[in-house]
Amino acid sequence: MPNRNNLYFYYRKDEETNAKVANLIEVAEKNGFTIVDTDKEANIIASIGGDGTFLQAVRKSHFRQDCLYIGITREGESGLYCDFNIDIFDEMLHSLMHEELEVRRFPVIKVQVNDGTSYYCLNEVSVRSTIVKTIVMDVHIDDRQFETFRGDGLIVSTPTGSTGYSKSANGAVIDPLTACYQVSEVASLNNNQYRTLGSSFVLNKGRKLRLDILQLGNDHPIISLDNEAFPIRRIFNLNVEMDNTVIKTVKLKNNSYWDRVKRTFL
Repeated sequence: MPNRNNLYFYYRKDEETNAKVANLIEVAEKNGFTIVDTDKEANIIASIGGDGTFLQAVRKSHFRQDCLYIGITREGESGLYCDFNIDIFDEMLHSLMHEELEVRRFPVIKVQVNDGTSYYCLNEVSVRSTIVKTIVMDVHIDDRQFETFRGDGLIVSTPTGSTGYSKSANGAVIDPLTACYQVSEVASLNNNQYRTLGSSFVLNKGRKLRLDILQLGNDHPIISLDNEAFPIRRIFNLNVEMDNTVIKTVKLKNNSYWDRVKRTFL
C-alpha cells in the first residue's frame, strides 16, 4: 500500500516559485511527508497558483479518484478551488495532519466528442464559433430534441464551474453540493425566425445532453475543456453527462464555498 503522505507539487516553474517550493519541500519533509517526482506516485497533489493551475493539475493527473487535491495560491492570487496560501504552508500541513480539514467532493461532467473518446471537465466545456457567423446546434435532452440554438456558442458547466465563463454569460451560481450541470447561451439569436430558450437551464445528474453541430459553414468550432482547447478541428457532436466521478479536495472547516464566493464577487 503506498505511503498516504506521498506529496506531489504541480506548478509553473519560475525562479521565484522554485525558491518558495524548495522551502515548502523542506517544511513538508520535516512534517513526515514524502515528496515524489510524479503525480502517479502521489496520494496528495498540491497545485501552486490560481484556479487555472488547479484545473491543469487535475487534468494532467487524469482526474484521479484515489488521491486528494490541494489548491495553494501565490501572493496576490485568489481562487475558488484554493483554500491555502504559499506563505502559510506550515499551517496547512498542521491542519492536514491534525484533521482540521474537511474533504470536499466536486462533481465533474463527462464529455464525448464525435461519439469517440470521453473527457472529464471540472469547470466546463464550451463550444464557440470561430468565424464571424453564428454557430447552429441541435440541443437534445435525453435523446429528445429540445431546441435549435443559433448564436456565438454554448457553455455546459459544473456547479463549481458556474462561477466562471458561465457566470459571465448570465448563468446562475450553483451550490457544489447539488449534483447537476448548467447550459448557458453565448449571444443567442432570437427573432421571428429563430427562437431559443434565451436563458440558462439546469439539468439533473441523471440527464443526458447531446449537441449536434450542424455543418453550415461553421464546421471547425473552438471546443474548450476547462482551460484547454480540444485538438480536433472538425466537430460533429458532443455528448455530455454526469456520472459518479468526483474530485476530492480539502478545505478549512471555517471556509465554505459560499465564503469564497462572497470574497471573490461581493
